[in-house]
Amino acid sequence: MNFERLYEVIKNRREQKPNGSYVSALIDQGQDRVIQKVGEEAIEVVIAAKNLDKVKLISESTDLIFHVFVLLDMKDISLDEIYLEMKKRNVK
Repeated sequence: MNFERLYEVIKNRREQKPNGSYVSALIDQGQDRVIQKVGEEAIEVVIAAKNLDKVKLISESTDLIFHVFVLLDMKDISLDEIYLEMKKRNVK
């Protein structure tokens, strides 16, 4: 799954609120909970990197990206806006 597809799935689940959806349940808990999850996942990424645990670092990085995408969607920030900012920084 690429980032665009993941973001599309998150947006769809936020809008349609299907039963059993983690995204819907997380968003229903509110902005503070989503922000908390981003923070938790960021700490777990740091710990995995410090421990030189590649498998855990990949797993926790995936969790962090996912939760950041949920937060961006909640704030109505598109991936195009992120890509534009990256372009401004000359990131290719």
